[in-house]
Amino acid sequence: MTSDKGLSARREKAVEVHRLHHRHGDHEAVRGISFSVQHGELLALLGTNGAGKTTTLELLQGYRPPTAGTVRVLGLDPYAQGAAVRRRTGMMLQEGGFFRDLTVRETIDAWRTFTTGARPAGEALELVGLTDRARTRVGQLSGGERRRLDLALAVLRTPEVLFLDEPTTGMDLQARQATWQTVRDLRAAGTTVLLTTHYLEEAQQLADRVAILDRGRLTALGTVAEVLSGRGTRITFPLPAGVGADRLPLVLGGHARVAAGTAEYTVERTGPALAALHGWAAGLAVELDGLEVRGASLEDVFLELPGLELPGTKLPETARPGAELPGAELPEAREVSAR
Repeated sequence: MTSDKGLSARREKAVEVHRLHHRHGDHEAVRGISFSVQHGELLALLGTNGAGKTTTLELLQGYRPPTAGTVRVLGLDPYAQGAAVRRRTGMMLQEGGFFRDLTVRETIDAWRTFTTGARPAGEALELVGLTDRARTRVGQLSGGERRRLDLALAVLRTPEVLFLDEPTTGMDLQARQATWQTVRDLRAAGTTVLLTTHYLEEAQQLADRVAILDRGRLTALGTVAEVLSGRGTRITFPLPAGVGADRLPLVLGGHARVAAGTAEYTVERTGPALAALHGWAAGLAVELDGLEVRGASLEDVFLELPGLELPGTKLPETARPGAELPGAELPEAREVSAR
């Protein structure tokens, strides 16, 4: 027979944030956000500089107390029970504090002395692809290599929850993809991951769900597909020679947006829109060279944030700060759901 305590432990989420606020002097960096992360899930926190991502991670690690609201990591208060939380979690900050004169191997060995259950140094080096740099002084590492060393220290013991703050900044493409695979392997072993990143491709590659922050508020929460739902398909092409923007047709009731000589339509039904455009081009005896069709991306969502509005763009009401997004049980910003 399963005990009530056992059932409660399984229902407990790895991370729970409820109406969280944090103020620095007169600046409110986090403004009433609520979300949760299931065990084994990877949630990507996205937002522009100053959106509140790093502050949120610092609150989750217990480096500072909330101004209001509650935070729980593995059922614990990270500020009041910080030591207990840190024994079960890993944290990769944006900037690691290293002794530049130590070698990579010496740095890992130093951390192993105060890390209970640490993996062998050689395994840690191999995990992040630094085996051949073991005898290199930290001060001689590239920025991307230092980030990989940061990651090695964050996962020196296999954490139950791993916080990654811009983990692949400064890495080349090969190192970034290797880091993605390391994160996937950790998740396969059961680690829950909360990730902040400016690389939107990184979020689309790794995340089960994304949470978009804008000026301290949570504006969207859901899978990438759910967040992009309803934003339609983009059809773009260079304006044909001799054809001005005033001669572009209506397509399914929509006007084109023209910038730098390129026309862009956003449509819900791709086939009929393409047929209409090709019919229009045939009538003018011109070719639609360079025509591209693509679905909406997270980049499009970012361009629609209120602080980044461009001419001709408008953030849907369901994604504005404080708006009620359908399908969630969160008290402030609600989860986006596919329709």
